[in-house]
Amino acid sequence: MKIAVLPGDGIGTEIVAEAVKVLKALDISFEMETALVGGAAYEAHGHPLPESTLKLAQAADAILFGAVGDWKYDKLDRPLRPEQAILGLRKHLGLFANFRPAICYEQLVGASSLKPELISGLDILIIRELTGDIYFGQPRGRRVATDGHFPGAEEAFDTMRYSKPEIERIAHVAFQAARKRNKKVTSVDKANVLETFQLWKDVVTEVHAQYPDVELQHMYVDNAAMQLVKAPKAFDVVVTGNMFGDILSDEASMLTGSIGMLPSASLNSKNQGLYEPSHGSAPDIAGKGVANPLATILSAAMMLRFSLNQEVAAQRIEGAVQKVLAQGLRTPDIFSDGTTKVGTAQMGDAVVKALA
Repeated sequence: MKIAVLPGDGIGTEIVAEAVKVLKALDISFEMETALVGGAAYEAHGHPLPESTLKLAQAADAILFGAVGDWKYDKLDRPLRPEQAILGLRKHLGLFANFRPAICYEQLVGASSLKPELISGLDILIIRELTGDIYFGQPRGRRVATDGHFPGAEEAFDTMRYSKPEIERIAHVAFQAARKRNKKVTSVDKANVLETFQLWKDVVTEVHAQYPDVELQHMYVDNAAMQLVKAPKAFDVVVTGNMFGDILSDEASMLTGSIGMLPSASLNSKNQGLYEPSHGSAPDIAGKGVANPLATILSAAMMLRFSLNQEVAAQRIEGAVQKVLAQGLRTPDIFSDGTTKVGTAQMGDAVVKALA
């Protein structure tokens, strides 16, 4: 089993180191190879996704990814910015299905900004389509406006687009996932305004006919954002497009107490996957040893489950994380009175100890 390890920038190097530490504590043989990506790769090779890194990722069974980005790269031309690395990996590997579970562990109910009765026992799975929508749609760019309210002014434009096959395959993923859970799918769109999402709604409805045992609910994205904080436990599986999924999954992360607790998996049709925490590179705390590594460690558990066929090992890691939380250990993002504040490496060591 070959794992490409791409720590990236900011806190990426710190949190990935802890996930690797946990993986090495398992009685499983892995081949791990590390490469540069993002801003670190730009500094060394002049590009955020060098050919050598891409080839390593393509040859691996799974990719353990940290985070990319730093404010100092914001003035680079867009194709050279660190974020283009993750977009490039998604495109070249065909990683179209993004799984983002939002689970509120009982030990962290007090860390959420919502009332305990609203989020206790929360377990949502957001499935985000990852290779289409406005992120990849063409044409895009800047130009001088020839119409609109301000002809002659500079304007920017992007294109939101989805094809029927793109929507069909992510809908199948959502309905199949729901069959293993509570058999309910909420499809989030903006069909009342956007033609793209009228097609989305129509196609999801068509695919649903193949899954009569699963309940389907359609919801506009603005209402979904409201319902996530009003009655989050009413959701089971949420399926939506790239842009809406990006926003809603970050909103859902705060229901759990911290985005530092949210893992994610991005899969292609062969179950080759890229596994990363849902948060970013957080350059403001990089190098301080205070970042929460649990989302990355839980992403490694998802990697074992989905791409490496190691379900028992995945459950061991998840159980170890729960044990550590039950012991009262907390990084600063989830710290509260009565718990013990620890750093990044200490949290990783605690998970390794709990595995034993």
